[in-house]
Amino acid sequence: MTKIIDRSSEVVLHFSILLEDGSAAESTKVNNKPAKFVMGDGSLTPSFEQCLLGLKEGDKKAVKLEPADAFGLPNPDNIYHMDRTKFGSDAPAEVGAIIAFTNPDGSEIPGIVREVVGDSVTVDFNHPLAGQVVTFDVEILTIN
Repeated sequence: MTKIIDRSSEVVLHFSILLEDGSAAESTKVNNKPAKFVMGDGSLTPSFEQCLLGLKEGDKKAVKLEPADAFGLPNPDNIYHMDRTKFGSDAPAEVGAIIAFTNPDGSEIPGIVREVVGDSVTVDFNHPLAGQVVTFDVEILTIN
């Protein structure tokens, strides 16, 4: 009997997240290491999971997702101005640097240094793909 992805399926798949210019922001095919997850476990956003429902082993599908359905829109509240003294040689305040910051609960969140002016450092905590239209390209390998 053909297995079809439902809301409780364990899925092994190859996927690529492609930007509008066709370049891959992420792909399991680079190192030929497929991803494995259980639908609903939080590994994928609900929009990405919705793209998989009803697919069978061997299926390939590419779905274009608008920012709101992919990584969201940039939120100005996720941009912070920090004092340069908060940065050190292990995490320098350089434009483009991605630095892990520790939340009060101990978890870490990545931030991208967007601007350095004098002693002020602007750090963006939005997802790097926020605001981007992406194509979710999948190949289903196995379903359990």
